[in-house]
Amino acid sequence: MATKIRLQRHGKKGKPFYHVVVADARAPRDGKFIERLGSYNPNTNPATIILDFEKSLDWVNKGAQPTDTVRAILSYKGVLYKKHLQGGVKKGAFDEAKAEELFTKWSEGKDAQIEGKKSGLAETKGEAKKAALAAEAKKKEDRAAAIAAKNAPVAEETAAEEAEEAADTAENTEETEG
Repeated sequence: MATKIRLQRHGKKGKPFYHVVVADARAPRDGKFIERLGSYNPNTNPATIILDFEKSLDWVNKGAQPTDTVRAILSYKGVLYKKHLQGGVKKGAFDEAKAEELFTKWSEGKDAQIEGKKSGLAETKGEAKKAALAAEAKKKEDRAAAIAAKNAPVAEETAAEEAEEAADTAENTEETEG
């Protein structure tokens, strides 16, 4: 029986969520499967991947063929690299301890890379928020200035009209007296 490690789609329209499963190659995409290995959520940034490392490694060693996307996921999580190192141990290129050391070193580098991306995204988000807040404050100030400018001539005109009326009444009182 040819087995594949592939994605099984769940979620709603436009918001996919996938289960990583081992299934018979002839089974439908969302149909019967042999074992569930994890999940993959591409909606988050960076994508959330939960994977049972040991089960995945076991299935890859047994000969299950991953699809292209699952191959990328397994590579990202280090399953394929671990398989590669185990092949080197079998061939006698290096011993088990060296393989474990290489994998640990790679894993730490990968974790640092992921944390760097997360912190970079958080930083960018914070800067965008500050820029939006500054733009909103400037817009508010411009609006307040426009309202003040609109109301200021009205106040000056009313003051000028009141002065003219006072002058007219003064002239009228002088004409009546004189």
